[in-house]
Amino acid sequence: MKRDAVTGGGCLVSAAGVVGAVWLWGASDRTQRHLGNEFENNGQDFGAVLTELPFVFLAGAVVPAAVWGLGVWLLGRRRRSEPSADSQLHA
Repeated sequence: MKRDAVTGGGCLVSAAGVVGAVWLWGASDRTQRHLGNEFENNGQDFGAVLTELPFVFLAGAVVPAAVWGLGVWLLGRRRRSEPSADSQLHA
């Protein structure tokens, strides 16, 4: 695989992870309760947004990118450790 394709794939996985993590966090009952989805906005707490959203955003970006990088690294090691047909012919 070319390095540009690997980098682009990692960025796409990271962006999808951010969108998915923020969407799941926003759709959860706990978050909806903090954002005031109760009667007349009782229990509205924007402190939860300010403290949790940055962590959700970072986790959504870092975890998929780390898994992608680990997979690419493992596949790269596997390909380098297998002897190629060319090296056997020249020996």
